[in-house]
Amino acid sequence: MIVVICNPCAGNGFGQKAGNRIQKLLEEKGIAFRFFWTERPGHASDLAKEACDAGADTVLSVGGDGTSFEVAQGLAGSETALGIIPAGTGNDFVKTLGYPLEPEAALAFVLTHPAKKTDAGEINGRMFLNEIGTGFDVSVLDYAEKAKRYCHGLLPYLHGVVQTLFRFRPIPLTYSVDGGPSVTKDVFVVAAANGGIIGGGIPIAPEARADDGLLDVVIVGTIEKWKLLFRLAGLMKGKILTFPETTFVRASSVVFSAPNMRVNIDGEIVTEARAAARVLPGALWVHRK
Repeated sequence: MIVVICNPCAGNGFGQKAGNRIQKLLEEKGIAFRFFWTERPGHASDLAKEACDAGADTVLSVGGDGTSFEVAQGLAGSETALGIIPAGTGNDFVKTLGYPLEPEAALAFVLTHPAKKTDAGEINGRMFLNEIGTGFDVSVLDYAEKAKRYCHGLLPYLHGVVQTLFRFRPIPLTYSVDGGPSVTKDVFVVAAANGGIIGGGIPIAPEARADDGLLDVVIVGTIEKWKLLFRLAGLMKGKILTFPETTFVRASSVVFSAPNMRVNIDGEIVTEARAAARVLPGALWVHRK
């Protein structure tokens, strides 16, 4: 049995349209399913847990990365698989998983790709699917959130990148990888990634895999102002790991802290004095390549 959990507010209302289309397709295909609309923050997690308890084979998350994250929280540790119908603004995690972005094609993808064990991450006891970080990406999200009122897709995030390039100042950060020695330096960004894409299409960790049992830790130090536009072009081309300012390592865990630190957790900004992140190997069953 398939359970469909749809966030009608995702993608500035596109979630409702996508949900209606998925219902129609499942009916046309004669596939048994139950359908639920989310009504509040956290509702998708509750519905997913109830679907597990009812013996659902697959839960389809119709919405953006936030909806997928909530559904995954309800499925973690169970045998029920996650399928994703991208209907949000960024739709970042599905890009790592190889999904098409059009709802009908995504449904066909789920129906033809068996579920596989897939990693998740944990930060300060809280699960994440895609990426956590601080610095540049937090500032980008701040600006992008304001721009979403006027444009959609990748455009709000590109606006955020441009604004951040000219206004952001490196932060003094202390970090340690896999319990190793602490390093303190000024950084532009630090990211611990299970998936490789953030901000609607920005390859922050272009080699990340969600099935290797490791996090891709990307730390970019101070960039001279005159190099910023060149680094932006390189970032968008997936060249961040080649920057001379970049430190890259695959690790099971990373801990970092900075004064007045704000952390991006799958697109949600939270304030944390210290971020302790680790990989959760094979925490989920997910329909993917």
